[in-house]
Amino acid sequence: MTEYGRGAGSEPWHPEDPLYGDQGWGAQQAAPGQAPYGDQQVQQQYPQQHSQQQPQHQQHQQHPQYQQQYAQQPQDPYGQQPHYGEQPQQGYPQEQQYVQQAQYNAGWDTGQQAAMPYAGQQTEGYPGYGTETQDYYGTPEAYPPPQPPGQRRTVPEQAPEWTPEEQEPEEENHPFFSDGDGGDKPGSEEDEDEPRGSRRGGSGRDRRGKGKKKGKSGRACLVLVVVFSLGVGGAGYVGYQFWQKKFGAAPDYVGTGSTPVQVEIPQGAGGYEIGGILAKAGVVKSQGAFVSAQNDNPKGKTIQAGVYTLNKGMSAANAVAAMLNPTSRNNLIIPEGKRNAWVYEQIDKRLELKAGTTKDVAKAQAKKLGLPDWANDAKDIQDPLEGFLYPASYPVAKGAKPEDVLRKMVSRANTEYGKVDLKGMASKLGLKSPLQLITVASLVQAEGKYKHDFDKVARVVYNRLKPNNTETYGLLDFDSTVNYAKSQSTLDVGAVKHLRDFKHPYNTYYIHGLPPGPIGNPGESALHSALNPTPGPWYYFVSVTENETLFAVTNEEHEQNRKKYQKEQSGQ
Repeated sequence: MTEYGRGAGSEPWHPEDPLYGDQGWGAQQAAPGQAPYGDQQVQQQYPQQHSQQQPQHQQHQQHPQYQQQYAQQPQDPYGQQPHYGEQPQQGYPQEQQYVQQAQYNAGWDTGQQAAMPYAGQQTEGYPGYGTETQDYYGTPEAYPPPQPPGQRRTVPEQAPEWTPEEQEPEEENHPFFSDGDGGDKPGSEEDEDEPRGSRRGGSGRDRRGKGKKKGKSGRACLVLVVVFSLGVGGAGYVGYQFWQKKFGAAPDYVGTGSTPVQVEIPQGAGGYEIGGILAKAGVVKSQGAFVSAQNDNPKGKTIQAGVYTLNKGMSAANAVAAMLNPTSRNNLIIPEGKRNAWVYEQIDKRLELKAGTTKDVAKAQAKKLGLPDWANDAKDIQDPLEGFLYPASYPVAKGAKPEDVLRKMVSRANTEYGKVDLKGMASKLGLKSPLQLITVASLVQAEGKYKHDFDKVARVVYNRLKPNNTETYGLLDFDSTVNYAKSQSTLDVGAVKHLRDFKHPYNTYYIHGLPPGPIGNPGESALHSALNPTPGPWYYFVSVTENETLFAVTNEEHEQNRKKYQKEQSGQ
């Protein structure tokens, strides 16, 4: 049998119902013989409805009087329609959830009144609304019939036996995860307007299902954004590294530059240090550009310390090439064997000083330039700095002071001489001091024309120094000492008998033994030969050609060698 206008579940009040929102249910009780609604017939609960009730809504079993009253109340909505077998009314168990409903414990009136059918029959309404009221539901535009107040409750009170339905985890409802839709929150107006069946039944789960989809969709979007960002970032980094490697060369200038500038490269400086100095001076644009250019040049690692005249704004490649060109170096190069007098002149010229300035500084400040203690142990020494302006390349830039340049040279000599036990070696070789060992080295440097002869020349010096030798009787007889004493450089120093009459502490034709000090600045090879002379009985030697030096033991043999030399020089 079909029920008119009603469904199995509860129905909310229609917003336009004139009785919508009326809160007078709790304090009013139906009088005997009156139906709850004035124009509404009492609804009959079918047996099949029993199965549609929620399991948790079994509270009605605690109030048997409700069930008894419903059972005794006759209902005949269609006049001749018999009752359904005195079947207990299942009713609306939610009514017992209200505290106010305690007044109904006496039950609904069990009188024998029958519910009025729909066919226009007048029925009695709820107390407080009169017995004769307008039928709001008898017209085509009628609102849905109202329900007792208990059915508008959303959450039932828990009875001792009632077990709440296991709630599903609440999903994140932040607008970011729910696509900005804030209307799906529980308790919103839409929720209140929904029928109870839709919230408790399948449709309610549908709404939560949709909410879950929104949350999952938001998180999925977030994951995609993160993954995409990481992908783009990783690709960007790889691309940047590739660009830097292939195209991102260090900043560099183009061309050979313009404004000249002097830069000083210290001893032992490597590519990075040199690049930094050049970049600071404005020669190259970046340190990295110079290092790269130096590595690309096969001779780039041979750049030496010194002062270079370069241009500002040069490309790194041009800077490297210029530094490998000797003409760009402003270093003062001291050749092996040069005397101090020559060195002083070169410093004056380089610093654009008056001639003799450096010589005066050297004489006045000799003891302040860092000479070792054993450097000045002879009373007749001509120049204490002789032999200590070590042959090398020195940076001498404009504006430098002569004493600073001399100090660098003495420091370099101390470094090189300090590599050897000069005192111990001097004693081993029959010399009195390290200074005499340097003096021997200076003689080897001056007398030996070619380095491959230095070892034998050193042996000649040591042999002649022997006082009991029967060839020279302790005289060295070196022309180089005469030239030093006379501040000259010539091969024709005069006849031996005249040289013996030249009285000078450095004239070895006149004095026995070594001069008071070195006669020049020996280099590494000469010092090595002075320390390691080749064993042999020679007292004489003459260099005929570059590849031929004749050594002799006796003076007669030496005279024969000299004739060969003279013949070679005359070209015959």
